[in-house]
Amino acid sequence: MRTARIATALLVCLTAACSEPAAPDPSDPTPTSPTVPWPSATATSAPAPDRVPPLRALDFDVRRAEAVVARLAGEVGPRHGTSAAFSRAARWTARRFTSMGYEVTRQRFGVPAGVSWGVPVAAGRSENVVARPWGLDRHEPHLVVGAHLDTVPQAPGAEDNGSGVAVLLAAAAVADRRTRLPVVWVAFGAEEPRGPTDDDHHYGSRAYVASLPPAARSAVRGMVSLDRVGVGGVVPVGSAGASDPVQRSLLAAGRRSGVPTVADPGQRSSDHWSFVREGLPGARLGSTPYAAYHSADDRVDVVDPNQLRRTGRLLLAWLAPQGAR
Repeated sequence: MRTARIATALLVCLTAACSEPAAPDPSDPTPTSPTVPWPSATATSAPAPDRVPPLRALDFDVRRAEAVVARLAGEVGPRHGTSAAFSRAARWTARRFTSMGYEVTRQRFGVPAGVSWGVPVAAGRSENVVARPWGLDRHEPHLVVGAHLDTVPQAPGAEDNGSGVAVLLAAAAVADRRTRLPVVWVAFGAEEPRGPTDDDHHYGSRAYVASLPPAARSAVRGMVSLDRVGVGGVVPVGSAGASDPVQRSLLAAGRRSGVPTVADPGQRSSDHWSFVREGLPGARLGSTPYAAYHSADDRVDVVDPNQLRRTGRLLLAWLAPQGAR
């Protein structure tokens, strides 16, 4: 059964924003090991660029993604953006990126109190976990791939958004130094709403964009938000307007890789909107409706590994150098 398979496997307070290197937390217990071992390469042991094989869509390993869904939804559970559970998930995610050989920082920011999907939540601090290739100059052209790590208070968040973080980590595990442009990977905090308007949403991605100096903003050649990517039989590719260059390139990547896609225009309900509203190109993968949305039933067995695989292959096809398959 799918359950057994997966289970084993700013009205933002930007004045408080800061970044610091991620470090082990002695108060955090050692996480359960994923079903598939994570890469342990460091920057000094990475192969020379001319020896790295080109990235392919088929390099995506869905077992890695399944292990992440099982960890976040099956073990950590509900993790709203200022909760202790969210902090545990952020530390775990930072360690995963570090084990892959990335330079990892944790960008902290303040979040106001509010009501998240009917549940009052207190003000507090959340964070973005940011992973960069060592030596990346963020003023040079690069891509950003993100997924929000938090949930609404009542949901274990397997699909929303354990699935997005799962694809993020599984793609990052195989993509470093093999993409057409360098990639910054971000697990965003506090994406879920704390009120009814755009300014009560997407706190982490807005903090990230606000922290970029002008030269770094202009260096972002495209942003993809992975949000609810484990349900359905085709991959929705959302844009904030009628069309977007990132949306068009993702749809083209789907054709190259044989992944079925559907255009989803007018899509602003994810972290790509924080980039688009500031004039940066961005699109969303995911958003298929499902019955367990924002509920206690958003558990591991909601997520379909086949849809995780489709989304992961589409993302790698988009990131790959031209001509790779």
